[in-house]
Amino acid sequence: MTNYSNSIVKPKIWQIIGTTIAKNATSAESMQQAGLDFEVVKRPNLHALPSGNNIISDNSFYTFRTDNEAILGDKIGRDYEVVQNTEAFSFFDSIVGGNGGIRYETAGALGYGGTIFITAKLPDYIKVGRNDLIDQYLFLTSTHDGAGCITIAFTPVRIWCSNTLNAALNNCSNCIKIRHTASAAEKLKGAHQMLGISDQLSVELEAIFNRWARVRITDPQVKRLIQLAMIPNKETYEKLKAGKDDGLSSHYNNMVSSVFDYAMTADSQQESTTRGTLFGAYNAVTGYYQNVRNYRDDENKFKSILYGTGNDRSQVAFNLCADFAKNAIDALKLN
Repeated sequence: MTNYSNSIVKPKIWQIIGTTIAKNATSAESMQQAGLDFEVVKRPNLHALPSGNNIISDNSFYTFRTDNEAILGDKIGRDYEVVQNTEAFSFFDSIVGGNGGIRYETAGALGYGGTIFITAKLPDYIKVGRNDLIDQYLFLTSTHDGAGCITIAFTPVRIWCSNTLNAALNNCSNCIKIRHTASAAEKLKGAHQMLGISDQLSVELEAIFNRWARVRITDPQVKRLIQLAMIPNKETYEKLKAGKDDGLSSHYNNMVSSVFDYAMTADSQQESTTRGTLFGAYNAVTGYYQNVRNYRDDENKFKSILYGTGNDRSQVAFNLCADFAKNAIDALKLN
């Protein structure tokens, strides 16, 4: 068993990639401080034919920055509308600064600026037990490469270990997604509703996490929950369902062992709210992606935790824990 008792809690990934924003800054000032005050332009792709003729495309476009002419996306559709960084973030100004202490904290970009983001820290905490506190953030990201939406998400982060506890509930999504179309700017004007969604999620998650902190779970049950949460494909699912544990890949088994070892030994897992509890089992999965897993680079970690594999596996773990809280051992059976 790997001992993670002395492992270092890593900073929030957006703090590594992004720039810390000065207090009381507006969105435009935040963009400038983070080097995101650039303009993006969309142009049709040019096709060079063997004959020497060049044909301008009617339905294939690319985007680029006007300040340094870096190409941000080269497979852009006709309906894609550029939303400038200042446009994407300006709606935030109506809920940040002077609104109960909400303030911008970090802003940054991936690559040459194909993906940009900004975080706003909410003033209140989600409190689990007596002193296990969870920071609350609004996280906004936008893309210029044609591959994603403008997304505004409620993103809680557990202070003890910097675990991102993103979770969509059955009755309430944790994010708003806006496609890059002609109506994007208009839809952004109504995105302040995310603040109300955050208030609802905060209340519900606090109740859920406090309940999980009182639900006991045995070590073998934790191991099983981790196995189910980390299933990568249908083949692994079928082998687990058939009880063929000896046929599982070494990569999968090693990953499960790492998560389990983190659950058993990490300092943040020894708190009264996590030791032997369902809340601890959930944090084992989120903590693995934040503090244990090795990534190719920081950008890949950013993508994984916020909207990739890490986020997906954490949501599966959340759903399994919610089911376990209701149905106990039956929740760990494969149908």
